[in-house]
Amino acid sequence: MKALRDAIMNYGQGLGSDIVKVDMFLNHRLDTRLMFDIGRELADYFRRENPDIVLTVEASGIAIALAAAHYLGDVPVVFAKKSSAANQSGNMLTAVAHSFTHGNDNVLRVDRRYLPAGSRVLVVDDFLADGQASRALISIVAQAGCSLVGVGIAIEKGFQPGGKKLREDGVNLKSLAIVQGIEDGKIILADD
Repeated sequence: MKALRDAIMNYGQGLGSDIVKVDMFLNHRLDTRLMFDIGRELADYFRRENPDIVLTVEASGIAIALAAAHYLGDVPVVFAKKSSAANQSGNMLTAVAHSFTHGNDNVLRVDRRYLPAGSRVLVVDDFLADGQASRALISIVAQAGCSLVGVGIAIEKGFQPGGKKLREDGVNLKSLAIVQGIEDGKIILADD
């Protein structure tokens, strides 16, 4: 996706050999036009799968999920919470995901009521590295008795194993930009 690739090249930074810093437009400060372009691109790719629900993780996946859901006909967005709260029901679906960026484990939680059995669910997120968040969301989809229609990602770190493993497992994965590596602080993108 050209607009996303351009944003990565113009504003992204490579930190060390494995951190892709794109907070200027994707996950701290949001380029709203780009968010809707990403959402439209993911919706166009997954439309034929007829998703009923878009599922993501709080917080940085929400903007992309909302945009994709809008272009899929305003289907609901459900986001997994990373912490428990007093107002959550006792009927939560859970799965553990290790955060590559934060270096900690998160228990992702979704109220079972928000994923009715038989729903067709599209998982959307901003990043794919080791695939822990995607795998946790896929587990929650299965626990709910729903069908996974695919996983849509804005930026995949192709030099980490998450995308490869999901594809090997037969997951319908669409990544809009794939980072091949980082060299001297410069982000190297894979060819489209």
